[in-house]
Amino acid sequence: QVQLVESGGGLVQAGDSLRLSCAASGRTFSTYIMGWFRQAPGKEREFVAAIGRTTGTTYYADSVKGRFTISRENAKNTVYLQMNSLQPEDTAVYSCAAGRWVSRSPSNYDDWGQGTQVTVSS
Repeated sequence: QVQLVESGGGLVQAGDSLRLSCAASGRTFSTYIMGWFRQAPGKEREFVAAIGRTTGTTYYADSVKGRFTISRENAKNTVYLQMNSLQPEDTAVYSCAAGRWVSRSPSNYDDWGQGTQVTVSS
């Protein structure tokens, strides 16, 4: 089990950038696939991005490809989500998650952070 704490959310204008961070506890961070998900009011949680354990292989939702970048620093037990060219439709609570296999389904991730709010005004 790993504990996750997100930070970096906030209120920005369309076209701005934000960098989310997710700090993990424990010594086994590098053994986890890490993912970012988001949930807007009244909508289901949706996959945003995921990154492999050590090779850095990345996966993105089509809606964020080319605008968002996921990365990780295993030495710091931290995964990041750099979000550029933000749009109002990106408004949501963003959560990081740890899992054992790469998946776009939230059900395949075992541990979750509490989430951080990202609001993009037009």
